[in-house]
Amino acid sequence: MSTTRPGERLAVRKTYKLYVGGAFPRSESGRSYVVHDAKGQFLANAALASRKDARDAVVAARKAFGGWSARTAYNRGQILYRVAEVMEGRRAQFVDEVAAGEGLARAEAGAAVDESIDRWVWYAGWADKVAQVLGSTNPVAGPYFDFSVPEPTGVVAVLAPQESSLLGLVSVLAPVITTGNTCVVLASADRPLPAVTLTEVLATSDLPGGVVNLLTGKVPEVAPWLAAHQDVNALDLTGVEDAGLATELERAAADNLKRLVRVPDHTQDWTAAPGIDRMAAFLETKTVWHPMGI
Repeated sequence: MSTTRPGERLAVRKTYKLYVGGAFPRSESGRSYVVHDAKGQFLANAALASRKDARDAVVAARKAFGGWSARTAYNRGQILYRVAEVMEGRRAQFVDEVAAGEGLARAEAGAAVDESIDRWVWYAGWADKVAQVLGSTNPVAGPYFDFSVPEPTGVVAVLAPQESSLLGLVSVLAPVITTGNTCVVLASADRPLPAVTLTEVLATSDLPGGVVNLLTGKVPEVAPWLAAHQDVNALDLTGVEDAGLATELERAAADNLKRLVRVPDHTQDWTAAPGIDRMAAFLETKTVWHPMGI
């Protein structure tokens, strides 16, 4: 029997969780933090990720790497396009969250969401073409074929942009997985809600669990553990706003020679055409020699 009056109902409070290995766990520490909108009003509580959560996310990303990197580039493109399809169906929710978190008018927030969806489509189209652009057949003096073939680096830790909670996030996440890498993403600390909603989209878009693992929390607390982790192969520092912390993370990343995308020296325009630099940043080049037949 209902205990509410006619026309009244209790609000269903959502608890925002992490996304690790295809599941939505709370932080192992049990901690959370308050998320406010651009006007300082309460929005939600989000999980405050710990060192253990970061380690669990790296383990999940490594476990998923073999299967994801072995898929055909065409199949990866299909899955990325499916992400765009599911995002389109949840457009209104994304607009609400981007508008609240970034303090944008609904028209501006809608434009950012549309651009984010279009960016998934753009990278989906590149999935089976980037190897032709970055690979080559090399002329050699001898009876051999010589090929240079781009291959994914492995597990990439991504520190997402702090200001652009959705478009910036998609712009740094999509190129990593397009090329067959798996990743651990630390979302914008103050504007994490679009990122968490995006993981719900990823979970229903045929993307295997563990390919993308998302943490919410504070950059100075979580990022050093990702930078120093010996099973992380590359690090994107885009979301680091403190120069001293960026230097510390670069030093930690050098310990196992991680590939590195440094903090940009200018304000990023996430609406600009992305180009292929971010895809190239997380690819290794394998050169293969093969003897010619008779």
